[in-house]
Amino acid sequence: MDRGNLAELTAFVAVADRLSFRAAASQLGITPSALSHSMRQLEEHLGMRLLHRTTRSVSLTDAGRRLLDRLRPAIDQIAGALEDLNQERQRPMGRLRIYVVHIAGAAVVAPIWERFLSTYPEVHLELAVGEAPIDIVANGFDAGIGPRDRAPADMIAVRVMGPMKIAVVGAPTYFAKQRRPRTPDDLARHSCVQYRLATDGTAFTWPFERSRKTRRISVDGRVMVNDPDLAVRAAVDGLGIAYTIEALAEPFLRSGQLVRVLEDWSPSFEGLFLYYPGHRQVPATLRAFIDLIRATHGSASVRRSLQNPFTKH
Repeated sequence: MDRGNLAELTAFVAVADRLSFRAAASQLGITPSALSHSMRQLEEHLGMRLLHRTTRSVSLTDAGRRLLDRLRPAIDQIAGALEDLNQERQRPMGRLRIYVVHIAGAAVVAPIWERFLSTYPEVHLELAVGEAPIDIVANGFDAGIGPRDRAPADMIAVRVMGPMKIAVVGAPTYFAKQRRPRTPDDLARHSCVQYRLATDGTAFTWPFERSRKTRRISVDGRVMVNDPDLAVRAAVDGLGIAYTIEALAEPFLRSGQLVRVLEDWSPSFEGLFLYYPGHRQVPATLRAFIDLIRATHGSASVRRSLQNPFTKH
C-alpha cells in the first residue's frame, strides 16, 4: 500500500463518520470536489461502490460498511500513535541514551541526574561511559558529552562545562607524616599517585601553571593507575598525593577526607561539550536535559586552558 492509498482510506473514514462530503472535506482541509474525486479513485481501485451519494445525502453501501468496520481500529491506532508523538514533542518522556567520557559522567551528569529524573518521571536515562571516540548515531545514542573535538563537524555542540580546574590532593593522614608541598619541585620528596595515559601508555607528567608560565613535573610513587577515580581513591586511602580534576575530588574535599595543596599552581583544562545530530526539532527530553545541565553549571567564561590529559583524543 502506498501513501496515496492510505490518504484515500483516511478520507473514506472521514466521509463515513460524517455522511457529508462538505463536513469531511472541512476536517481534512481539502475541497469537497477534491474529496469526491479521491473517493471515486478509491472505488475504482477496489472495483466496488463504497458510498451511495446524491446531491442531498450520503450513505454507506454494505461493502462500505464492512470496510469501515475493518478500518476503524487501524485508523484509531494511527491517530493514537500520532497523538503519542505529539505528547512526546511537548513533554520529556521515553529513553534518553547518552555516551560520555568518564569525567563528563562524574562532573556533568551525576550532579544533575537525581533532579532531572525527579523533574521528569516519564524519562529513563541510560549512560554509557567510554573514552574511545565512537559514531553515536550508528550506536543508537541521542547525544554524547566530551571534549570539543569529539563532535563531528555536522553535529551541534553545546558547551556544558567551562574550563575544569585541577586539584592536587592528599589525605590528612598522609600530610600528618609529610610536610605539605609549597612548590611543584617539592613533589620530588613525596609519594605521588602516578597516572598512565590511555592514549599511548606513558606515565603522565603533571602540568602546573602560575603567572602564565607552565611547568611539567615527573613524579614518583608506589601506586600507578589509569583511572581517575582510582587515583582519587588512592589519595583518600593515604597512599600519596593525586593530581585530578577538581570536580572528582570535590566530595572528598568537602567531607575532609582530602585536603588541597599547590592550588596557586593548579591549571585549568579545556571544558566539555554535549553534541548531538540535527539542527531542528530537538527532542523534548534531550532539550530538557541540556537546559538543566546549563542551568546547573552556568555559562562559565572561556579562558585559556590546557588540553585535558584524562580524555583520549
